[in-house]
Amino acid sequence: MQKSQENSQINKNSFLSRLTKLGWSPFFQQQYENSALDSAPARVVGVHRHVFSVMQGDEVFHVSLAGRLYNQATGIYPVVGDWVLVNEQIITNIFTRNNLLSRKTAGRRSGRKAELHDEQGIAANLDFAFIVCGLDRDYNPARIERYLTLVYHCGIEPVILLSKSDLQHPPDQFVCEVEAIAPGVPVYPLSLYDTDSVTRVATMLYPHRTAALIGSSGSGKSTLINQLAGKDIRHTQSVGERVGKGRHTTTSRDLFLLPEGGMVIDNPGIREIGLSRQLTDSRNVFPDIESLAEQCRFSNCTHTCEPGCRVLEAIATGEISSRRLNNYTKLNDELDYIRERQNKSADRVEKERWQHISKKVKNFKNRKNQQWK
Repeated sequence: MQKSQENSQINKNSFLSRLTKLGWSPFFQQQYENSALDSAPARVVGVHRHVFSVMQGDEVFHVSLAGRLYNQATGIYPVVGDWVLVNEQIITNIFTRNNLLSRKTAGRRSGRKAELHDEQGIAANLDFAFIVCGLDRDYNPARIERYLTLVYHCGIEPVILLSKSDLQHPPDQFVCEVEAIAPGVPVYPLSLYDTDSVTRVATMLYPHRTAALIGSSGSGKSTLINQLAGKDIRHTQSVGERVGKGRHTTTSRDLFLLPEGGMVIDNPGIREIGLSRQLTDSRNVFPDIESLAEQCRFSNCTHTCEPGCRVLEAIATGEISSRRLNNYTKLNDELDYIRERQNKSADRVEKERWQHISKKVKNFKNRKNQQWK
């Protein structure tokens, strides 16, 4: 009897060790030991409507979600990267996540009937978020700043990958520009013809780390997946020459194991980067502007027309660009709206928002009139 129990424990430990290459960690092990449920852990590697692909060791199989989880008041729904408990082809429980990369559901607008908690999970339990931006007509520093805001607020480490760097000779100018708007964030140029850069990215994921790729359609995410995997596992298409926009070649979210270790999650191109309500990280995408704002004469300076505004002085001297300030103001206004929306009705928030805008316009006009006198 004792020998049978020992063999059972050995088999259990062997099974759990095979999960390590999928990102299994003590954080999930503790939850599993406390669950006291007769179910096996697995990681979600694909989501296709109401069918989920999960992986246990080297085995991939399809499962469905227990009915009671559909009706949970918390609204937790499995996403790629989640750890779950599976019993007889049914997901019975979802492990508490380390983090969740999410955005506001695309196409929704604020209004009387808008749902406050209407957000879309993209991927869970990530070590990195790889922001992919092509050095063609896809290149957009403002969009990169917005992606950074999304990633930071989800509590995930960002890495910026500038794909199609062979289109620029050399790409150093773009690397320097992105490093300036993303201080402290690793920035790597990538090319089909530069295997060393792809190897450097793959090394970041060794041995059991997970990264999600986010970026617009045609930015080169699927191509990067194929390079990391060493074979074609994602279909790719050329960017439309007429409008320079990418085509949706990826229509599902899937997790892939890399030959040298590590995992990467591919996502469909994101056209609308709606910020979710999850503000879990205090790091700021604009530390340069925040530092200057502390030196303004007025603590509530809006950086539009106030005297003694250190931010406006920096723009006049070329220390920072007006484009960066405009994006900073736009993102902060949106985040303020999200925070207020948690405690106020949409109508009230909209009314206060327009009152604030009217006050800005009035102050601006008064400032102009004083200059003409």
